[in-house]
Amino acid sequence: MTKTILITGATAGFGRATARRFAQGGWQVIGTGRRAERLRELSEEIGDAFLPLEVDMQDREGVESLARLSPPWGDIDLLLNNAGLAPPTTPLADTDWDRIDQVIETNVTGLVALTRALLPKLVERRGQIINLSSVAANYPYKGGAVYAGTKAFVRQFSLDLRCDLAGTGVRVTSVEPGMAETEFTLVRTGGDQEASDKLYSGMNPMTPEDHADLFWWLANLPPHLNINSIELMPVTQSWAGFSIEREG
Repeated sequence: MTKTILITGATAGFGRATARRFAQGGWQVIGTGRRAERLRELSEEIGDAFLPLEVDMQDREGVESLARLSPPWGDIDLLLNNAGLAPPTTPLADTDWDRIDQVIETNVTGLVALTRALLPKLVERRGQIINLSSVAANYPYKGGAVYAGTKAFVRQFSLDLRCDLAGTGVRVTSVEPGMAETEFTLVRTGGDQEASDKLYSGMNPMTPEDHADLFWWLANLPPHLNINSIELMPVTQSWAGFSIEREG
């Protein structure tokens, strides 16, 4: 039986790489995103196994409409909540409110709305939910209050959802990546390509393909196993020391 995955944010980075990986593995792939041209390009590349749907995670009605897809596309076995936004890494007081609102609507409200809408189908099919959190959910850093706060929500939402779904057979995993080189980083640096390139200079960051392989592994574990959360970093990344302010 052919399985179906729904991937939010399939237009770039982790989402696009995962769409390719699962299509290669024989799955049907529903890919959503805001950039219709990117979705068309991916559809042309993958073919009939890919269903492109232009949906903005800030559009709650559009998000909830995904639960009304007709079979066979509506028979969703795996939801990958991958779509996400981040404001530039600036202190909260210096961050534009419209950008803050976009981040919360996408990373939190849209994710919850879609997950809630798809739960009946996922329970029926004893499916799986993979939510993309971040190491930012666990380790604070300057300028990360909004983004890290949303990712901490995603992590805790995933763990509590597991409690709600106990006994249904539905698996839920919070995936918490560290540094990975995608165009998402360009957004985090305020569109500064030089700053984005400098961030990875001399190191070996993770790639979208690394994460596509991880999601594939999670999807193909024996159905009686659940990975509650998984944190991953490149070997070249670790933790920093505490910041200390000294007088004088």
